[in-house]
Amino acid sequence: MSSKRIIVTGGSGKAGHWIIRHFLEQGYDVTNVDTRRPAQPLCRTLVADLTQLGQVVSAFSPHSTGNRAPFAGVVHMAAIPRAHENPNDEIFRVNSLTTYNVLEACGLLGIKKAVVASSESSYGICFADKFFAPQYLPVDEAHPQLPEDTYGLTKVVNEATAAMFHRRDGTQIISFRIGNVVCPEDYAGLRARFAHPEDRLRILWSYIDSRDLAAGCRLAIEKDGLGCEPVIIAADDTSSNLPTAELIARFLPGQQAFKSPLPGRTALISNARLKQLLGWKQEHFFPL
Repeated sequence: MSSKRIIVTGGSGKAGHWIIRHFLEQGYDVTNVDTRRPAQPLCRTLVADLTQLGQVVSAFSPHSTGNRAPFAGVVHMAAIPRAHENPNDEIFRVNSLTTYNVLEACGLLGIKKAVVASSESSYGICFADKFFAPQYLPVDEAHPQLPEDTYGLTKVVNEATAAMFHRRDGTQIISFRIGNVVCPEDYAGLRARFAHPEDRLRILWSYIDSRDLAAGCRLAIEKDGLGCEPVIIAADDTSSNLPTAELIARFLPGQQAFKSPLPGRTALISNARLKQLLGWKQEHFFPL
């Protein structure tokens, strides 16, 4: 059995499936911790309530899997995945508490590396009652986070939680501000809506292929000395067939602040920090 051991929370979900698959392909021994078993099992699954600290600590303990080798890290994807599908207080409780418990368990058990799922929703544009344009383009990690919704708020809270645990325990934590996750089977449906670019205005036409997200998670676990910081993980290109300049002219006509040029179909959300920090390279581009 591989000495490279990894925990993925939420591995029964959409992104989690691809993250587990990638780690397995890279020779890792993977344990999925989720509230339900996956439709297509790829690895060992422990069913646990991540809002209960005792269950998280027990699940993350090597004794729960029958293998006492230490875990290399945790990729924490488990969460209520979007706004307005659960009561707001439940979104806050689950998303904030599960992240707290996961990082607390890492500290208690000596697991020194974690990846946490933050979101581009933390900028507030996605679920705002009334659409507002970004303060500048491309959006980067320094852009103000201005959520008006509880889901986006939990991502801001979780990034602050990560910073606290890094200060307390020295845990290396990368909070990925994840764009819209697109799996291979999703592309056909998105291409069918090319005539309606307004569909994806709220996410600024961003996306991240599930396989490229998975590779980013692995790089964040494998690299040492990263400290703790939020990092955007998004594609180089947009999910529209229109030139970026045309999208801006049609939907962001008052935008005049630009940090860098946006030629062709260049994304409006920057992944420059991701490339600088992890050496990540996009492998899967939006098929036109």
